[in-house]
Amino acid sequence: MDKKHLYIVLTRTNTIVSRLIRLFMKDEYTHASIALDRELRNMYSFGRKYIYNPFIGAFRREYRDKGVYKLQKIVPCIVLEVEVTEEQYEKAQSILNQFISNSERYKYNYKGLLYNLFNAETCDNKHFLCSEFVYYVLNQSGIVDFNIPRNLVRPQSLLNIKSNIVFKGDLKCFGQDERDFVEGRSLIRGLSAVYE
Repeated sequence: MDKKHLYIVLTRTNTIVSRLIRLFMKDEYTHASIALDRELRNMYSFGRKYIYNPFIGAFRREYRDKGVYKLQKIVPCIVLEVEVTEEQYEKAQSILNQFISNSERYKYNYKGLLYNLFNAETCDNKHFLCSEFVYYVLNQSGIVDFNIPRNLVRPQSLLNIKSNIVFKGDLKCFGQDERDFVEGRSLIRGLSAVYE
């Protein structure tokens, strides 16, 4: 059976929300996206609907060189490659297509962000945090199950998925040089083996 890959993109911007998350949670990465392709041309998440307004969030297609990312001088990131079966890939693609087709129905889960800070559960099928959304797609596709409420999954939690690191550095430099890609490094249960 052919193997396919999904890509988890973890980033940290210099926005107020990102800095607050980093301050309270001590996480290296504060935003999560999922992509269907290694070049990150089809990358999706939940975030700001309007660049300069952090209070209105929605399901969005993201671009490495547009939106909030464009405003940042540097965007620390790590790109994880998750090997999946063809069936799992097609399921993830189908879920993403449902979000794309019905994007106006979905909103950012501000309540979930607050509940996450207090480690309390709250789930709503129309509201998602960025990491909650990525986890939802992976979980519903049969790829991963953390056995915790989905709103408690933080971007940092996604580092625990069995994966390969294909890039670590500034997202703005992603793909500019093939040497930027880190080949063959497995990531299982955190980054301790990679960061020595």
